[in-house]
Formats: sequence, structure tokens, C-alpha cells
Amino acid sequence: MTTSMDIESLIMLGIPEQALEFRAIRSSGPGGQNVNKVSTAIQLCCDLNACDLSDATKARLRVFAGRRISNDDVLMLTAQRLRTQEQNKRDALERLYELITQSLVVPKTRRATKPSKAAKRKRVDTKVQRGKTKQLRGKISTHE
Repeated sequence: MTTSMDIESLIMLGIPEQALEFRAIRSSGPGGQNVNKVSTAIQLCCDLNACDLSDATKARLRVFAGRRISNDDVLMLTAQRLRTQEQNKRDALERLYELITQSLVVPKTRRATKPSKAAKRKRVDTKVQRGKTKQLRGKISTHE
């Protein structure tokens, strides 16, 4: 149950091991008698200034991370869903990996388009036809 494979995959993305810092903290929520004694939650701090990421990738990462990133470009993830430190450590690394791979994807630029003249004409013709159909549904006036 080592996390070396996860750290190696992060190193391949440009995150050096020196940029990662793990802290064991107490989990919140129910846990019985152990909740006040055992620190099973993991807080992962990743210094983005020490990472080999482009400025555009860091900007997208700031958007995805939201308030989990500080003004000093330190990303803090807290993992406390699982029961052991090792599992929470792996969970934090997986979440960091997902955030970084998500920020590496360059979004497709949107180009504004206009409808063609034929499409505009077809839309107006359909509206006119619909109006005529509704007009025929009106009351029939009888002349006597």
C-alpha cells in the first residue's frame, strides 16, 4: 500500500516531490472513542511555485481549485473520507492528480457564428405558416 506510484505519476506531470507536504490532522465527524486520539485525516499542501507547470495551466488550476488555493499559490487538499492515514494520503494524491490533469486540458476557443440567410428565411416562413394556422382556428363568423 505505498503511494510511490501516485507520486511518480505526479512527477511525470511536473510536480516534484519536494513541492508536496503531508500533515496528519484529526478527522471530523463520528468515529467513536478513537476520534479524539488518532489523526487519520491528511492535509496535502502543494506549492505551485515549485512546480513545472505553465502559467496558463496554473491559471486554469486556480479556477478549478477555487478557495482551496492560497494567495501564495499553495494548494491545500484535505482527505478524511477513509479510515486510515495511508488511504487518505492516496485519496489526496489522486484528487491532486485529477485537478492537475483537468487543468492541463486547453479548452476549445468559441467562435461566434451567425445563422445563414436560408435559415433565417426558413424561420420566418415557419412563423408565418404557424400564424396562418392559428388564424384559421378562430371563431367562424356567420352572415345572415
